Amino acid sequence: MELSHKPVLLEECLEALAIRPEGTYLDGTLGRAGHSLEIVKRLTTGRLIGIDQDAAAIEAAQVRLTDYMDKVTLVRSNFSHLGEILQELQVDGVDGMLFDLGVSSPQLDDPARGFSYMHDAPLDMRMDERAPLSARDVVNDWPQEELRRILYEYGEERYAPAIARAICRRREERPVETTFELVDIIKSAMPAAALREKQHPAKRSFQAIRIAVNGELDVLPPMLEAAADGLRPGGRLAVISFHSLEDRIVKKTMQELSRGCICPPEFPVCVCGRKPKVKLITRKPIVSQEAELEDNPRARSAKLRVAERI
Repeated sequence: MELSHKPVLLEECLEALAIRPEGTYLDGTLGRAGHSLEIVKRLTTGRLIGIDQDAAAIEAAQVRLTDYMDKVTLVRSNFSHLGEILQELQVDGVDGMLFDLGVSSPQLDDPARGFSYMHDAPLDMRMDERAPLSARDVVNDWPQEELRRILYEYGEERYAPAIARAICRRREERPVETTFELVDIIKSAMPAAALREKQHPAKRSFQAIRIAVNGELDVLPPMLEAAADGLRPGGRLAVISFHSLEDRIVKKTMQELSRGCICPPEFPVCVCGRKPKVKLITRKPIVSQEAELEDNPRARSAKLRVAERI
């Protein structure tokens, strides 16, 4: 099941990366290596670098890419360390990089990881199980105001104040240990009309806590800047995001990387000397077509943005 995982926007990513058989490519969010497999199939003398902080992803990729491992280097790390990884591997330039952001389908589908509100499991949500901070820590230890903030900012949850209060009331009695306990608390804080909505009532809160646990938004701008620095001229950067917060950051950072002079308009000549690092290939994000959506409903919210190193 896991190894049949369908990569999102696969054809669009391959086209965006403009793969050359002798090139060096990097998949910064390896997952179950669906994108990586199709990239490495197109290489002859080229090289693929796969990065993931999840040990299960590295193990699954070794199986899926077993016929191509002479062209593959796998690294267990967070893509926030991209610059150091390239330096350690003595890679002086990459021809294309792909990042598929957020939680992967296999992580959601593994009940034991605690990512899903559909399965009862210990509150965890760590993409890297070596990390010290878990969802249990956030839910039981963070102040009420900080819980409210992340629920509102990261989950865009309109009932964030009520949910944060309900969590704090409950944890005064005993710690919140499992995903279903948290789901019940979230439901108890929401009005009846909200519980009848099509979307699961815990979806936004679980997203917010997962983002906080893994620091997903904080690492994006520096990672994208390091990616641009690591590309050869003409190299492509392709980024898939799955919710508006990620997409907003990707869009803004790519726009900043594509800007030249930032001197005030009243300056007669440029004194900042800033040059654009990339040019935008996509002004609007690429989204999945109906055929893919029928086959993979999780692709519905996916947005692909592409830039090219100047």
